[in-house]
Amino acid sequence: MFVLATSAVLIALTLAVVRAIRGPTVFDRVLAGNTIGTFAILLLASVGFMTGRPEWLDIALTYGLLNLISTLAVLKFFRHGDLAYDIEEDGEP
Repeated sequence: MFVLATSAVLIALTLAVVRAIRGPTVFDRVLAGNTIGTFAILLLASVGFMTGRPEWLDIALTYGLLNLISTLAVLKFFRHGDLAYDIEEDGEP
């Protein structure tokens, strides 16, 4: 069962990489990058359980938090052009 799940995740990961390369806009590429991170988490979890190392799930969870933070940082950078952008400087959200 884990072999089937791992192969399905690898196929989906390949399709997400193709979308990241061919994405028409920056936001499509960011979304594909976030999807690649999600599939990497699934791959870490399934390979960890296939090899009898369930502690890889801890690594997958840590990678998930880093994936979320990095996606939000990249989107903030593309929206405002600066990561240190403060809402109260301009007086508008």
